[in-house]
Amino acid sequence: MTGVQNSEASKEVVRRRSASATRTALRAAAAFRFGKYGYEGTSVRDIAGDVGVDAALVYRYFGSKEALFNDVACTGKMFEPLLQEPVETIPDWFCAMLLGQPKEGDFPHPVLSVLRSSGRDEAVGRLRADLTEVFSKRLAARLGGADADLRAELLSAWMLGTSLMRTEIRSPALTSVPDATLERYLRAGIEVLMAPAPQCDDHASADTEHTDRDLTLHCPDNCPIRRG
Repeated sequence: MTGVQNSEASKEVVRRRSASATRTALRAAAAFRFGKYGYEGTSVRDIAGDVGVDAALVYRYFGSKEALFNDVACTGKMFEPLLQEPVETIPDWFCAMLLGQPKEGDFPHPVLSVLRSSGRDEAVGRLRADLTEVFSKRLAARLGGADADLRAELLSAWMLGTSLMRTEIRSPALTSVPDATLERYLRAGIEVLMAPAPQCDDHASADTEHTDRDLTLHCPDNCPIRRG
């Protein structure tokens, strides 16, 4: 098939594609480019070219480059499926997100999106709002028990940090570890955070501290307790 025929075949595929499919294809292309090249290094023309449509169609569907970036980088959408999972399968969801061969550019990592955004403060605020809504409020409400919001935020911190190290920084241990080994450690840590930590007996600790101090005060200088 000649280059001209290839081009015509590509145009035919684009013509047959529905508006919904075109939007999905544009989101996927934008996610790849924003994730790999950042906001400033990505143009609307590049995104449209990847999908085989005119740049005007991007503006028609999304309004602007910034609106498209916000659409694909929205952390809330990324984690929405988590909130539909039964509580007992939440560890499965986290493991599915973090396991498998790391693939570059699948979606803009939320942390990298903030670092690469032209409006850093606004991006930080948007990420904080998304994470607060998904984890600190909605997931915490499902976990229940003491310190639910803290435990939910620790889950998000662990997931974001692990995925950043694994897919973007590519630290040697995390990128080379067998899935079964990684999953064993992930599940152990996730399951600890699914339930409240045992409460320490602060009163008992305080009583022991007072008792030790009293023994020391009333002991002669040559007492083994004082010498210890």
